[in-house]
Amino acid sequence: MDVSATKRRLLKVIFLGDSGVGKTSLMNRYVYKKFNLQYKATIGADFMTKELQIDDQLVTLQVAGQERFQSLGAAFYRGADCCVFVYDVNAVKSFESLTSWHEEFLKQGYRYPTKTRGLLTYPLCSYLFHWAGPADPKAFPFLLLGNKIDVDNGHNRAVSEKRARQWCDSRGSMPYFETSAKEDYNVNEAFLCIAKAALTNEEEEEPYFESISESVSEVETRGGGGGCAC
Repeated sequence: MDVSATKRRLLKVIFLGDSGVGKTSLMNRYVYKKFNLQYKATIGADFMTKELQIDDQLVTLQVAGQERFQSLGAAFYRGADCCVFVYDVNAVKSFESLTSWHEEFLKQGYRYPTKTRGLLTYPLCSYLFHWAGPADPKAFPFLLLGNKIDVDNGHNRAVSEKRARQWCDSRGSMPYFETSAKEDYNVNEAFLCIAKAALTNEEEEEPYFESISESVSEVETRGGGGGCAC
């Protein structure tokens, strides 16, 4: 198939989780295939993009991550096609914070109007927005990544895989991956599942052709990833 004649989708994926769990490292590993031990806590937001091909769809995947609740504005959430939660398997607190991150994302969905096939009745507005969060939380795609599984070969692990999967199951069988940005373990598989979930969620729109300054100029065709039914 001639991919040059295929629609290109812009998919927005946001990464949420405590500071230091490795969100930026995971994004850099996937987009730039690099890992840096000197990453500092993100101030503001990280935005990176990557182009890939999923079946017959050309996709521009925009990934964004932020560190702190107080810095999260509605614009960060708005228009998201998928939300990824990240925690450090060696830090219990980062796992316990996941529920707060999940609730915060869901709360954003009921503050702003959305684009719709029907009429917008409230609040009155001269044009349409995306919801900041999901209009239907049960149908919206979430994923969980347990990062840093390489640390001390897992000897200091504080959160078991079973516990993490139970958390996911209690929230609609959320897909779960264990990853290592440092060792590049399961990163591509996780991001492929993320991209497929975002593509499934995205509504039919006009083709996206706008260039993005940080776009990685490569098109990837990947096979399936383990641990996900995407």
